[in-house]
Order: sequence, then C-alpha cells, then structure tokens
Amino acid sequence: MKVIQTNIITPTLILTITILSSHRDMERDSTERCTITTFGRSLDNGSREAAFTYAISSAGVAYAVTAACSRGNISECGCDPGHKSRKEPAPQGWKWGGCSADVGYGMKFARRFLDAREIEGDERSLMNLHNNKAGRKAVKSNLHTECKCHGVSGSCTMKTCWKTLPPFRQIGDSLMKKYSRARAVVAVQSGSRLSRRRPLQLVLKRPPPRGFKAVPALLRVPRRSDLVFLQDSPNYCEKDPSKGSLGTSGRLCNRTSRGTDGCDLMCCGRGYNTHQYTKTWQCHCKFHWCCYVNCDTCSERTEEYTCKSSQP
Repeated sequence: MKVIQTNIITPTLILTITILSSHRDMERDSTERCTITTFGRSLDNGSREAAFTYAISSAGVAYAVTAACSRGNISECGCDPGHKSRKEPAPQGWKWGGCSADVGYGMKFARRFLDAREIEGDERSLMNLHNNKAGRKAVKSNLHTECKCHGVSGSCTMKTCWKTLPPFRQIGDSLMKKYSRARAVVAVQSGSRLSRRRPLQLVLKRPPPRGFKAVPALLRVPRRSDLVFLQDSPNYCEKDPSKGSLGTSGRLCNRTSRGTDGCDLMCCGRGYNTHQYTKTWQCHCKFHWCCYVNCDTCSERTEEYTCKSSQP
C-alpha cells in the first residue's frame, strides 16, 4: 500500500488529538483519571483500560484515514466504490450514489499500520490484535446513511443515499460501552494435538452467562466486536503509581449527582470534605471618557467538595 508521507501526517495529527481529547472527555467524570502519565502506564498490563486504549487508537486511525479519503487528501483512495457496484438492488425509491466513505480502505490501512507491530504471537499480542480489530469494526458499524431527495417541486420520488462517518465521539461512546462489558480471556493452544507447534488463541476465561446452553469450546471464543482483557484492572480508588492509578483522594466531586462524578461513587464510600470560599471578580465595568474604566467588585460564596483520603 503506497501512501505519500505528507498525506499521512495530517491524519496522524488528527488521530492523536482526537484520541486524547475523546479519552479525556469520557474519563473526566470517572474514578479512572486519564493523564498523559497514566495513559502510558495503562498500556503496560492487559487490563480493560489497555483494551479500550488499543481499540480507540485503531478506530482513530481508521476514522482519520477514511475522512482523509473522503476529502481527497490521499491519492490512493476516494469514495467507496463498493456501494455503486453492488449487485443487490437498493431499497425501493432510492439508489446508492454520492460519495460513500471508503471505510474499507481506512480499516485496511489501520490494520497494516497497527497490527504490524504485534508479531510475538503471545497472549498480549493476541489481545492487542483482537482489540485493534474491535476498534476498526466500531467505525464501520457506526456509519450513517445520508440521503438527498430528487423530484418535481420538492417531492421525494427518488432518493440518492450514501454512507458517511459519524462524529468520532459516537464511536468513542460505543467503545466505552464495550469497555464496561469487556470479556476476560485466557490464551490456550489451538489446533490438533498431533501438531508439534500449536499457536495460541484467546478463549473466554469465565463460562457463558447463565441461561445459555452448555457450549462446545468453539463458542467460548469472544466475539470479534468485544473488547477483551487478560488482567483485572487496578483499584482506581487507591493511589498506586506503579499500576497507573492516582486514586480519588482530593478529587473534586458533585455532591448532588448520582452519576460517576457524584461524591458517593467518586469517593468510593470514604466520604467527602466541604470547602467554602469567597470568589471575587471585577464586574459592572463602565468606560469613562477619557480614558479609564471603572468597575465594581462582585463576590460570591461558593462550596466545593473533594474526596476524603483513605483512613491509615
């Protein structure tokens, strides 16, 4: 796959900004604090957070390259030719047209760009490859169908439709849902027992949920769209720099919220401290000719809430 180097720079920069900003926004109100320091350390173990990081990175590359194709920034790709050449008929009253996002090219590029590093064949490489693929699939599964009406006097007797990329935040949100439902896996040897060298494959660590039929081994393989992890996450309530956890002691929280930013959840049951202070600022400023500005001083008494530390 040949792509001019200058064409890669823009998607890569977009990718970096997109991933970090999306990860920061989605984790801002969570007990896991996402900083540049812990972002790197979270990759060192096979946790849920590492699974999410690899998935959203892969999705980011696929998304950025697909968007660059649609804008005409990469000479090797453009609109998706697949929809126009499909043999199956389009739904009645509309046809494929326009410029559908060439997500196939973006996914192929992301696979070659990121998967090429995972050559060890060990359980961690298999985990990374699986989550990379889940991230790419999330881009494809979240494509939107947009249509334009054609007809006399504004009627919509015929529609031309095409596939387009959603906002990246939507893909990030879908991966966050998968993060919360990520499956624990373990690597086992696959293939025939007669084979001298049997490669590893990932299977579910825990049995299927209650209510499912007793299953053969093949059904214990995780779905391709699932995020998978090898190790349990560290306790993000407690500070443990070696595992990338800064803890929640001293974190700002919302006393009235029942969400993840609420003091009850954020402080992990340790309680919270109330801080009262007076905020002052210049207000009601007026310009007088000539030439000075006269302002009043306004003040407001406010409260902030921070999580208590663990008891020694």
